[in-house]
Order: sequence, then structure tokens, then C-alpha cells
Amino acid sequence: MTFTTLNDLLARFADYAPERIRLRPTPGTATKEDVLDIDRAEGKLCELIDGVLVEKAVGFKEALLATWLSTQLSVFARQRGLGVVLGADGTVELFPDQVRIPDVAFYAWATLPGRRIPDEPIPELHPDLAIEVLSKSNSRGEMFAKRKDYFFAGVKLVWIVDPRTETVAVYTSPDDATTLAGTDILSGGDVLPGFTVAVADIFAADQPPTP
Repeated sequence: MTFTTLNDLLARFADYAPERIRLRPTPGTATKEDVLDIDRAEGKLCELIDGVLVEKAVGFKEALLATWLSTQLSVFARQRGLGVVLGADGTVELFPDQVRIPDVAFYAWATLPGRRIPDEPIPELHPDLAIEVLSKSNSRGEMFAKRKDYFFAGVKLVWIVDPRTETVAVYTSPDDATTLAGTDILSGGDVLPGFTVAVADIFAADQPPTP
């Protein structure tokens, strides 16, 4: 996408927290190499969206929930030889110049070229399941754009985990979702057949065990 005026840029990123949008390199000119340079120099993760660097939203509680989910999925997938699970530093180029960083992602072995883990720091790859744990600065518009990128690239399933409402929205397309809560059972569907977890158990991960 080309930004001819500042208005073009503001319209594209109207729903994004402005403190997360990088002005250097000039919006519209950033590349995958800039993503790597900022990670090396500052230790910050940025997504590349239409040539604009956007810092990934972070949060302590959100990271805990993502870690809990990634652990459950990783154990399940590894025991059954289904694939691999990556956390929030698993940066991928979904399609040219569109770099995304799911909070948790599952890759079936069949998805990985040659059934091998890529050596590139940002491989051209899409997960089969992408999970986003919402932070306070994640807007509705931002997440819709992210889902569009995921499904356009070939992602089959997206889970949006909301710590504030304690719900999980299960998407099979950018718009089609089923929202689960409480004792509802979240399943891996055709992507991770046999995987199930009660939604309440996900949000109990930030609570100490009952004596």
C-alpha cells in the first residue's frame, strides 16, 4: 500500500495505539530487515504492516495466558507428532512485506517446507492455528485486519482470547466466529483433532491453586 498523504496513513491506522507506530523508517518504506534491526538493537518486537512498523502489544497477564496455552498445545502436538507450537517471538512473513507475530501459533509438519524447521529468522510461512491474547491497546479494527491477513495467507483457525471478558472467539474466517466462555469446551477442530480445554481453565491459569 502506498501512502500519498498523512491522511492516508491516519485512515489506515486509525484504530491503532499511536505510541506503537514507528515513524522511522518512514511509514510505508519499512522492510523485513527493519523488523530484525529493531529486535537486535532494542529487543522490541514489531510487525510489518503495509510498510509500517507497529510495535507488538505486550502485557504480563496476557503473556501468562499465552504461555499456558502454548504449553498445553505443545505437549498435545508433540505427543501425537502433529507439529510444533511457537510463542510470541515466532515472527513470520505471511506474504511479501507483511510480517505478523501471533502470541501462539501451531504449525503442522505438513505446513513446514520439507517438514523441517526453517533456519531464517523470519521465514515465509503461515501457521495452521494462530492465537491472539488481547491487550488493552488492541482495537477491534486492528484485530480484524490481523485476521484478514491470517486467513488470506492460509491460516485455518484463529482464536482470539480476551482476558477482560474471559471469552475465546473461534474464527474460521475473518468474520465468522463462535464465542465461548465458562464451561464451554474449546477444541482444536480439524487443525488439532482431539485437543480440548475448558475455557474456564484457560483463565484460571493466572490464579494460585486452591489449598
